[in-house]
Order: sequence, then structure tokens, then C-alpha cells
Amino acid sequence: MLHRVLSHHFERFLAEYESRFEREYGYFRPVVKEVVEKYLDCGNPRCGFARIRCPACREEYLLTFSCKTRGFCPSCQAKRVEMWGEWVRERLLWDVPHRQVVFTIPKMLRIFFKFKRRLLGDLSLAALRALKLYFEAAAGEPLIPGVIAVIQTFGDRINFHPHLHFLVTCGGLDAAGVFHEIARIDDARLSGLFAREVLAILVAKGLLSPEWAERLLSWRHSGFNVHSLVRTETKAEAERVGKYMIRPVVSLERLEFIEPEGRVGYRIGGKDGERESMDYLEFIARVTSHIPNKGQVMVRYYGLYANAYRGRAKKGGSSIIRVLREGNRSFSSKGWAVLIRKVYEVDPLKCPKCGGRMTVMAFLTRASVIDRIIDHLKISFTAERPPPASELQDLPLISIILISKGMMGFHDETGNVVGAFDKRKFLSMNLRAMTIWTTLSISAISFSVQIADLSAISFPGKRPDHDRK
Repeated sequence: MLHRVLSHHFERFLAEYESRFEREYGYFRPVVKEVVEKYLDCGNPRCGFARIRCPACREEYLLTFSCKTRGFCPSCQAKRVEMWGEWVRERLLWDVPHRQVVFTIPKMLRIFFKFKRRLLGDLSLAALRALKLYFEAAAGEPLIPGVIAVIQTFGDRINFHPHLHFLVTCGGLDAAGVFHEIARIDDARLSGLFAREVLAILVAKGLLSPEWAERLLSWRHSGFNVHSLVRTETKAEAERVGKYMIRPVVSLERLEFIEPEGRVGYRIGGKDGERESMDYLEFIARVTSHIPNKGQVMVRYYGLYANAYRGRAKKGGSSIIRVLREGNRSFSSKGWAVLIRKVYEVDPLKCPKCGGRMTVMAFLTRASVIDRIIDHLKISFTAERPPPASELQDLPLISIILISKGMMGFHDETGNVVGAFDKRKFLSMNLRAMTIWTTLSISAISFSVQIADLSAISFPGKRPDHDRK
């Protein structure tokens, strides 16, 4: 469904972005177009494929390449989640209890992180400092926990809702290399520490006045919140929580077309949750607003799970390194076939004809060879069009006119016939529909006249700089 909507409405979204969405989402980011175009080519045979054959019965098929976009393509992200989860379980996680800690900020502060995406990294560091301060206060000495930090920008409604998911060891190492367990976390106290750290960043960057920061801290319900009730005892449980933390923006199971209206419905919560309806362009605007900028790291590793500590573990030479080594084991990366079998419960190398093992014969990437094969096999790659929002949704500015012979037809601005009009269908329409069509035609003509009258007028001023808000 996501592919169908983007295939047929993304160009229209680009054309209308400045007038309709720029005020809410800021200037259009070039990375959005790059990621969407890569996603639309995911599985496109024109971009290359692998030739797979069964040596026993000579059955073969072509396997197209994936787009590998980060966090956007549901299919590619599902495979990435499985690879990451296995790597985390086998190589990274300590065999100690973990806890998921979720940090959220007030709605009134989200605008700073929407138009200044670099602040999301500062938000993650603020949560880390608050967590380490809490652990130090609880243990009576500084501790080094293991933290996997995931920055999420989307809420249940696919709206912009920046928050953090931390997978944290239930405790940390002291200076002597002894692990101290922190049995529970007081969410209210940790939330207070987190609020002060975040507000200090915004005040230091001149985005918030010290008076406003103190006022926010004095409120009983400031909007800062911490949730830490999810606890895991084993590595497998911690892996499941971690995979949930890096899930893709859109859940295809919650997405549906509302056929009569030609809109997108997105279910909020569980199976019985409410459904939010939005038009195609609004849906695209919400989804693409969560595409990270180039170079923006959305999954971070701190403390015991940071690259620095893991690098020392390989070199050896201290008690901390000895403890780290006990949690390290060899890890072999799984192939693409294993990942597909795990995600989709289908073995791509199992011959559908004889059940034997198939092998990859070649990877075809040369355009001339690809075109010959596609033309010979008559392969097409076209997404089915989503339900129309209305009778006139996908047409340009048109007017319904009477032709000299008494026939009716659709004409564009140049006078060319767009399509013949069905008289019987027209006569069967009710009065309300006829009124709407007539109003649209008159409005279009009136709008064109107004634009012509205003064409000689220049308007002073410049576009708003959203980065300064």
C-alpha cells in the first residue's frame, strides 16, 4: 500500500509541498526525494537482479535487488532488524538483566527538534547524562552502564513525536570492574533529571529563555516523562525489545485504504483501536517527515556497549576488559537467504519444482543485458493505482464545456480533449453531484481570472526561515 501511494502521488506531493506542507514541516529536504526514489525502485528488475537455478531440475527464476533504505522501506528494514537483533544478542549484550527506558518531552518543545534535527543527538546525550546521574546517586559511586539508544521521531499517528528508547543494563561497572545491579528506577526522579538536562541544552543554544525553563520545571505536569517498567532477564528477551525499538515508521498491518473516500486509514493502537483518516498527500507528508538526514545516527551505543569499550576488550589489559571478554563470543553473519526465510517464512533457495537447493548463477547489473532479458520475458514493474479520492482528483485544471455538436467532453487548458464524457452516467448523477461539478468549473475559471489580474503585482517580503523558530 505504501508503494502504491508513493508511486502514483509522490510527484503531486512534490508539486504541492511548498504551498501546503512547508509551514508545518519546514523546507523540503532533498534527502526525502532520494530515499523515496530508491524505495520505489526496490525490487525493480530494471535495477538488476540475481539469476537463481536448481542444478537438479534446471528450474530457475530472477531475484531482484532491494533498495536498502534506512528505516523507510518496510521490507528492507525487516531484514535489517533481524540482522541487527542477531548481532546484538551474539556480540553486544551482556548476560545481565536489561530494562527499556523511554524518555519523552513536552509537546511545546517538539518544534525545536523538528526544524533542528541535530538537536536529536543532544537529546540522546541529555538522557544519558540523566541516567548516569541517577545510577551514581543510587549506587553511591559512578557506574558505567551499557546503553543502546534509539532515537524515534514518530508517534502512533505517524506524527512528529521525538522521543528516546534506551535498552539499559540494570546496573553498571564501578572503577574496580565490579558490576552493581540497580534493581529498579524511580521514573519521577529520573524524569526530573532528564528535564533539567534538556532545558539546559535549549537555554545554552538560545532557543529558550532561563525564565521559561524555570517555569516549566515548576509545573506539576511539565510534559517530561520517563517509563521504565519493561524489564528483561535473558538476552533473547532483550533482543525482542531492541528489535521493537528499531521498527520501521509505518506498520503495514495498521494501514488500509478507505475505498469510498479514496483516503488512507491508519489504525492507532491494537486491533480494536481507532482509525485516523487522511488524504494521500497528508499521509506522504507524515511518513517522509521521519526520514533522517544524511549522516544522522539514529541508533547509538554508550558506556559498556560503546565502540571504545569494546575496542579495549579486544586488546585486553584490565579487569574491565576481562569482564567484557566473558560476554563476547564468535559471530558469523547470516546470508540473505537465511534472513528472508526468518522474516517471510519462505526459503528463496528451495526449488518450488523438485524441492532441491538452488544456487545463484550470476548477478546481472549491465543495462543492455537486463533490458534484453526483461523484454524477452515481458516483465513489468508497475504499482497498482490506489482508489481515487474523487472523480476529478487526478485531472489538471479542467472545465466541462459543450462542444458545437452538442457532445460533452473534458478539455484541458490547451483545448485538447482529455476524455469523452458518458452522457448516461452524467444524467444518472444526482443533483448534488451536478452542483459540485459545476461549482468546480466556475471556481477554476474564476481563479484563473484572479491570477491574471494579480500577475502584475509584486509582494514584498521573504519566505519564513523555519530553522530560526
